[in-house]
Amino acid sequence: MKYSVKIDAFEGPLDLLLHLIGTYEIDIYDIPVAVITEQYMNYIHTMQELKLDVASEYLVMAATLLAIKSKMLLPKQEVLDSDDQLDLDEDDDPREDLVRRLVEYRKFKQAAHDLKEKETARSMIFTREPMDLTSYENEEDDLNPVANVTIYDMLAAMQKIFVKKMEKVPRKTTIERQEIPIETRMQQIIQDIRTSGRKKFSELFTTSSREHLVVTFLAVLELMKTKEVECEQEDNFSEIFIYAPKENEV
Repeated sequence: MKYSVKIDAFEGPLDLLLHLIGTYEIDIYDIPVAVITEQYMNYIHTMQELKLDVASEYLVMAATLLAIKSKMLLPKQEVLDSDDQLDLDEDDDPREDLVRRLVEYRKFKQAAHDLKEKETARSMIFTREPMDLTSYENEEDDLNPVANVTIYDMLAAMQKIFVKKMEKVPRKTTIERQEIPIETRMQQIIQDIRTSGRKKFSELFTTSSREHLVVTFLAVLELMKTKEVECEQEDNFSEIFIYAPKENEV
C-alpha cells in the first residue's frame, strides 16, 4: 500500500529552521550549527520514514547546513598583517549568509502575520443596518482542530514513537505483512477516542510494526483535516492529547 500526502503546513526549510530556533531558544545571530543540523536532519528523516513528499529545497538546505558545519570544524588560518604581526584571518563567518536569510525571512513572515491580522479585523467590519444579535450570544465559535499544535509538533511526537517502538522490536523476527487501509484505521481511532473520551497520541500506536505506525499517523492527520478530532499540547515537548469535538461525540 502506497499513500502519499503533501502537507501544506510546511512553508519551506527556512520556516522549519525558525521553528527549531524558537523551540530550542537559540540566538539567531549565534546559531550552534551542529545542534541545529542534527535536529533538522531528524525532521527530514522522519518525513522520509512517513513517505511524505520532501521538496528538493529541504534537501538543498540540509546540504547547506552540512557544508556550514564542515567549514566551522576547519581550523582558522593565520596570516601576517601589514605590520608583520601575526593575526587571525578574519574570513566571513560561514553562518553569515544563512543568518541573513533567516532574519529577512522572519521579518517578512512577521509582516505577513500582521497583515493577516489586519485582514481578519477588517473582515469583521460590516456596513448594514443595526440588528438584534442577542440570539447569538451563547453560541460558541468553531475551535481550531489543531489548536496550539503544529505539524512540527506532530513530527516531533512521531520521532519519539519511532525510537520507542523500534527499541522493542527483536533483531530477528518473522514479519507477516498486514495491509491496513487508511479509512479502516481512521474508524478504529475515532471509535477508540469516543470510548475513552481523551487519548494520548502515543497510546494510539499499539504495535511496533512500521506499517502500523505510518498508517496510524496518516490516519490522525486525515481526522484532524476533516475536523473529526482535535489535539492539544500544554508545553513544548509535552504529551499531545487527541479528543473528539463535542459536536462529534456520540
